[in-house]
Amino acid sequence: LMDKNSIFLRFIHTVLCVKPFRIAIDKQIIALGGGGFSMESTPLLDDYILRASPKKKPRICFVPTACGDADSYTVRFYRRFASVDCMATDLQLFRRQIADLEEYACSQDIIYVGGGNTANMLAIWREHGFDKALNAALSSGTILTGLSAGSICWFQHGITDSFGSEFQALDCLGFLSGSNCPHYDGESERRPAYHKAISDGMPGGYAAEDGVALHFINGNLHNVVSSRPKAQGYKIEIRENKIEEFPLVTKFLGSN
Repeated sequence: LMDKNSIFLRFIHTVLCVKPFRIAIDKQIIALGGGGFSMESTPLLDDYILRASPKKKPRICFVPTACGDADSYTVRFYRRFASVDCMATDLQLFRRQIADLEEYACSQDIIYVGGGNTANMLAIWREHGFDKALNAALSSGTILTGLSAGSICWFQHGITDSFGSEFQALDCLGFLSGSNCPHYDGESERRPAYHKAISDGMPGGYAAEDGVALHFINGNLHNVVSSRPKAQGYKIEIRENKIEEFPLVTKFLGSN
């Protein structure tokens, strides 16, 4: 039998050798096909984004790189979020003032990326290392969201008009697998262009009409919501050389 000293020493050894308990962090991405403060008057999608954060007063940062850090776009962001219980800020890279982008990104609860030219935005992010900062922020629990360019960017691939009037496939950040097409009903040429790109070899993925948000947690589709009663999200696949659309269960956030 062990004496009291031996029992105490074994207890101390057990406590010291136990690995520290780690709280699992969900990686959340909310990709908007279109909508939010820059496209509609209803607050439904923006409010949904804020509620996705566990913080009572989340820090939300707007990133307007895709539109060249246009002041008018940033002003609209502040007008929208100044009236709600959050701490709004913005990050400009054309007139960059933040030295440590990773530390800054990880300090935010939500990073909201605006629309514009996706290819130019990604090129600037990579030049500044902001793509790596975003990946670190995602892993630390920061919610990544945005519309149009701010939706396409999170996937492996997307369909974009960044290079002119014709839509083309674009390699993106790859935080989410597959491809993405926003404005699925808002621009008549996007749907056929997305289908063609998949037929030509781009992986299938997700399409969202204007007013629809695709909410991913840890890489899996968690929820599909909309600010318009009949707006829809879709899963797009190619089977036996044929494009197939699968409507996703989409919850209208307003009152019917």
